[in-house]
Amino acid sequence: MKDAEKTVGKMIDKSSTSFISYVDDEGYPITKAMLKPREREGIKTIYFSTNTSSNKVKYFKQNNKASVYFVDRRFFRGVSLVGTVEVLETQEAKERIWQKGDTLYYKEGVTDPDYCVLKFTAEKGRYYSNFRSEDFEI
Repeated sequence: MKDAEKTVGKMIDKSSTSFISYVDDEGYPITKAMLKPREREGIKTIYFSTNTSSNKVKYFKQNNKASVYFVDRRFFRGVSLVGTVEVLETQEAKERIWQKGDTLYYKEGVTDPDYCVLKFTAEKGRYYSNFRSEDFEI
């Protein structure tokens, strides 16, 4: 894919919702909607906030394989990134992506034990646009 970093990066930045998938303990894929990523390093590393008590955190600790999907509904195009997730619970990681208003989700603030960070690291992707799909390496 020509200039995947730029094209996919713009799609990530403009998305209000993303979708993350994990594998449960019976081997079934589960997909959940997420708020837009908090931070990204190119398209290789993407950070999300989530609840420590969520099933996705439980399962990512058992099996770190994941995929993240971003969609541009206006132009009916999307990208699936495949890679791994690391659950970060350090104060440094939490402070890094904390935003004003997060107390709506995490009542105790940045130190809330039910707040953690998902660090997604992409290995490859598949982009769909104009009735065709294209695989690319990251």
